[in-house]
Amino acid sequence: MLTETADAVNGLLDRLLPTSEGPDARVCEAMRYAALGGGKRFRPFLVVTSAELFDVPQPYALRVAAAVEFVHCYSLIHDDLPAMDDDELRRGQSTCHVQYDDATAILAGDALQALAFEVLADSETHPTARVRSELVRSLAQAVGAGGMVGGQMLDLLAESIAMDIGAITRLQQMKTGALIAVACESGAILGEAREAERHALHAYAHDLGLAFQIQDDLLDIEGDSETAGKAVQKDENAGKATFVSILGVERAREQAKILADQAIAHLDLFGKKAELLARAARFVVTRRH
Repeated sequence: MLTETADAVNGLLDRLLPTSEGPDARVCEAMRYAALGGGKRFRPFLVVTSAELFDVPQPYALRVAAAVEFVHCYSLIHDDLPAMDDDELRRGQSTCHVQYDDATAILAGDALQALAFEVLADSETHPTARVRSELVRSLAQAVGAGGMVGGQMLDLLAESIAMDIGAITRLQQMKTGALIAVACESGAILGEAREAERHALHAYAHDLGLAFQIQDDLLDIEGDSETAGKAVQKDENAGKATFVSILGVERAREQAKILADQAIAHLDLFGKKAELLARAARFVVTRRH
């Protein structure tokens, strides 16, 4: 199902991304390079799968999935910049600023973020304006100072200040967890779900996001750049506090599994309809890249 969703989302991303033969062609090319250059499309999978719980038409869910992926790709472009993590490899290929240049990469990231909100605001995403407005608001909150951007700020500070497990948890809930949460909750927004159902998906996403990040930290210690498609052991070399540096490898692995089990338990409300989301939680803590 992850592969099928990725294929469907990739096709839509390709259709939504701009092309140009004019002076702006370079930034359009950089947007396409960053957005179409691989990736598991895990967040789009969460959008589509959560939407299926409420029988949302797939074309609506795919458009929201594409918007979430555009934001994710924008964040990776900016995260890789020399002013941030200064990475040269992403998804097995040169990072956007290496392939083009810093200024083009910044503009490509900005344009991908803008495109995400353009897609959500379009009537093709959902016929009801109130639903589209709620989708825009939720994604904006996940991306801004109280979410991904704020988490990135904390991540930059993590190399220079002492951080305990509570601080690391807050950092990751903002930087990684917020976008995972909005991916899950978008399905409920599209389906105009009851509050209890939205709450269950939010709780699922909370635990899933932390499990996802702990596994990322483990892969940074134990993985290799060829498999991961990006540089590894950077946090350890920089002396940055992570879940693994604080808990140790075995405790971190155990905690990731506990969080995955908790995430699955939050899905009881949906019964067998949530089996794919449950499988996603198991996948998160067993993936190798």
